[in-house]
Amino acid sequence: MTTMIDKIANAVTPKEINLTPKDFKSPVDVRWCPGCGDYSILGQVQKTLPTLGLPKEKFVFVSGIGCSSRFPYYMPTYGMHTLHGRAIPIATGLKIARPDLSVWVITGDGDGLSIGGNHFIHGARRNIDLNVLLFNNAIYSLTKGQYSPTSLEGQKTKSSPLGVLDYPFNPPEVAIGAGATFVARAYDKDPAQLQRIIKRAHEHKGFSFVEIYTNCVIFNDHAYDKYTRKDMRMEHSVELRHGEPLIFGKNRDKGIMLDGFKPVVVNLDDGKHSVDDLLVHDETDPALAFILSNMTYNPSLPRPVGVFLAISKPTYDYKVEYQIEEHKNDPGAYDLNSLLKGSEYWEVK
Repeated sequence: MTTMIDKIANAVTPKEINLTPKDFKSPVDVRWCPGCGDYSILGQVQKTLPTLGLPKEKFVFVSGIGCSSRFPYYMPTYGMHTLHGRAIPIATGLKIARPDLSVWVITGDGDGLSIGGNHFIHGARRNIDLNVLLFNNAIYSLTKGQYSPTSLEGQKTKSSPLGVLDYPFNPPEVAIGAGATFVARAYDKDPAQLQRIIKRAHEHKGFSFVEIYTNCVIFNDHAYDKYTRKDMRMEHSVELRHGEPLIFGKNRDKGIMLDGFKPVVVNLDDGKHSVDDLLVHDETDPALAFILSNMTYNPSLPRPVGVFLAISKPTYDYKVEYQIEEHKNDPGAYDLNSLLKGSEYWEVK
């Protein structure tokens, strides 16, 4: 179905657009703590957007409340700094009204998974064509160091001086379980990987969710060192690449194979196992994506990064547009009075 909005959106072709990262740098001073991982995420977004073939006026950044949610001020595009946890419903309304726009939700582990958790799961299950970037530093930073839904059990914070008692949320697992059609994990210290995943999120039609490990130097410093530092990450994380076996280790001498539905680590130098025994990643398999996401907090397994899942199904905003187009000529389709009264009603005089 080609609509007037499609025709307008396609009126400007990528060949006519010549943007650079400088075009996406705001004159507003960036107000994050020196060393914060959010600077890197901002930088990679600014580098990636010029490659997407859209004019600046087609991008909108919507945020809630938190350190991450200052993001719209630092992008010279359209943007909305909204209410705590409410970025996704506001972005949903925008995407339905203007399906030609590339709508990005910037949120954090507290904003998106605590007060905004309900909106998150329903945005995922509806498969709205939004790009959700969740900055996960496993702490409430803006409010000065309380534990968040992704803080680890036993973690000592301002609001858990004796240690967190909660079990942490696993964001990719939540997204996959709720029905998101694109789910990935990246981190602030790998610009190339982050740019690649941001671009793929944009290209995907549907609810694109990217969890980004970002370091809070003030309240939760070094939280992800094992998985993000160059001298440690090869031993403690495994990159998910579609169609490739799961190999990790500084010498690429370890791999992941399945024992039934259980991932296990094998040594490729022990003479008992080879690359042919290893699990080959298939990002189109939701069951496999769920199994891999469950490796996240298992101390005996490397932590997965990359694209867990990328599948296709109709988006909610497309279905709304299609439904309106299909029924716009129905008798009484736009008669609000008839809609409110229904087929059975009475009047009080």
